[in-house]
Amino acid sequence: MKILHVLDHSIPLHSGYTFRTRSILKQQHALGWQTCHVTSPKHGAFEQDVEEVDGLRFYRTPVPNGLLSKIPALNQMALISPMRKRILQAIEEEKPDIIHAHSPALNGVAALQAARKAGLPMVYEIRAFWEDAAVDHGTCKEGDLRYRLTRKLETHVVRQADAVTTICEGLRKDLLARQIPSDKITVIPNAVNIEQFNLIQNKDPSLLAELGLQGQQVLGFIGSFYAYEGLDLLVRAMPQILAGNPHTMLLLVGGGPQEQQLRQLVNELKLQAHVLMPGRVPHQDVSRYYSLVDLLVYPRKSMRLTELVTPLKPLEAMAQGKLLLASDVGGHRELIENGKTGWLFASNDIPALADKVRDIFSSQVQWPAVIQQGRAYVEGQRNWGNSVQAYTPIYQRILKA
Repeated sequence: MKILHVLDHSIPLHSGYTFRTRSILKQQHALGWQTCHVTSPKHGAFEQDVEEVDGLRFYRTPVPNGLLSKIPALNQMALISPMRKRILQAIEEEKPDIIHAHSPALNGVAALQAARKAGLPMVYEIRAFWEDAAVDHGTCKEGDLRYRLTRKLETHVVRQADAVTTICEGLRKDLLARQIPSDKITVIPNAVNIEQFNLIQNKDPSLLAELGLQGQQVLGFIGSFYAYEGLDLLVRAMPQILAGNPHTMLLLVGGGPQEQQLRQLVNELKLQAHVLMPGRVPHQDVSRYYSLVDLLVYPRKSMRLTELVTPLKPLEAMAQGKLLLASDVGGHRELIENGKTGWLFASNDIPALADKVRDIFSSQVQWPAVIQQGRAYVEGQRNWGNSVQAYTPIYQRILKA
């Protein structure tokens, strides 16, 4: 069986989207399936029309330059035609059995049109509702024309696709509310490649000394600095945390749209001596920074995006044997059992965040059990072998149909 995957972007770019994609593809190959791949114009610049990356072949789609592409909002619709054309070219070359399109909706529309022309079945996978992410990024407002159009496009693709998958229950329930039949939707949850994560048992001594964190209790976040991550709440909680735990440091590793605002907030609160922001670090050094953190904190703010979508970071923390504290948004509640695999606090509540940090630091006797249960959860349930195997009955069903 050969599957043609239609993607927004791919490796070598680094994002949660590309990491999930790579894990799915590698596991599908392990099952004996073949894959080929088309990326949208939003992947950006490329050197060759067909690129080989990590043993995977990607058909790149050029960025359109017509009049429609220069009109705000409508420029998104201009992506569909060149993507459809590129998908049909890949079909002609690769002769796939199934098209598997991954959100956003523009990919779904282009893939659906190509699938119907080629007479192929199509699976549509929703990883997030991109209109909700656009609200957080400030490129649209909830309920405006672009928001409504994106939502209608997604609903149209879901209705027309032969099968639909989502990454979590929150997204599935939203689709059910749109009157999509429940037997059409399958949850293929986020997971980790457990063999790629070693249990971290000791702090990296050289990096510990380099950052001056000896003798400190270290809170940490490692990832992209988006507004919905709530890192400003974590910074604002630091004075209250320090009142009870003066030997506490906050380590924020990464970068993104909120980086400058966070640095400014640290200065305003005079927390320079207690907050370290080393910026983005090489991928091969990420585990060294993880080793320094006693408690990873994911203070996501409550909004549609975070209530509906599950992130990868908490699973990666559990896989490495790290303790984690997260806000009780819906995406976190699907992943974390409070007091068993991690801890939860009331979202958007700074005092609750500070109180929970102090409670966790004062009850270290619980830590070994929480670490063990978190690792067991990802080993037994949230691994890519389990998740990708769930595509088998979906593919078989639509091929027979």
